Amino acid sequence: MLHRIQTYYLIIVIIVQSISAIGMEFFRFKTETQEFVITSMGITEFDENGAIVDSSIVPLFIGFVAMALLAFLCIRSYKDTERQFKLGRTIFYLYFVGVLTMYLMSIFGDAFIGLKDSKREVGMAYWLFIAGFPFSFLANTSIKRDKKILDSLKRL
Repeated sequence: MLHRIQTYYLIIVIIVQSISAIGMEFFRFKTETQEFVITSMGITEFDENGAIVDSSIVPLFIGFVAMALLAFLCIRSYKDTERQFKLGRTIFYLYFVGVLTMYLMSIFGDAFIGLKDSKREVGMAYWLFIAGFPFSFLANTSIKRDKKILDSLKRL
């Protein structure tokens, strides 16, 4: 299990998803009178003095935790390469949808909140989430390579 490279890639994906789920800031949209902060826990609105005006819960952390659990399940299914390959593909496609959603949110997030003229700031959790995407791809290619090697050995 630990001697395979995809295990290390999936551990990095688990770490990235876990850090993203703890509530770090993804986006900040600022106007002259309002400021909106989007985290994995929800959307918080601040006034110009920095006091919280409104807070709504959007449970994005459930998706991050679910993807981390899928990666852990993928690591644990190292004996069944077909299942591990399917889980790896699922993680990659879900991660791709998540990255696409985050990218669109960074562009059109102010319209989602209802702001017209705002400055956009991207937080550290956004870049960390994006940085984990290549590791899910590398894990998927490593799983595919191992599956190919094991299938060739079964032919012999």
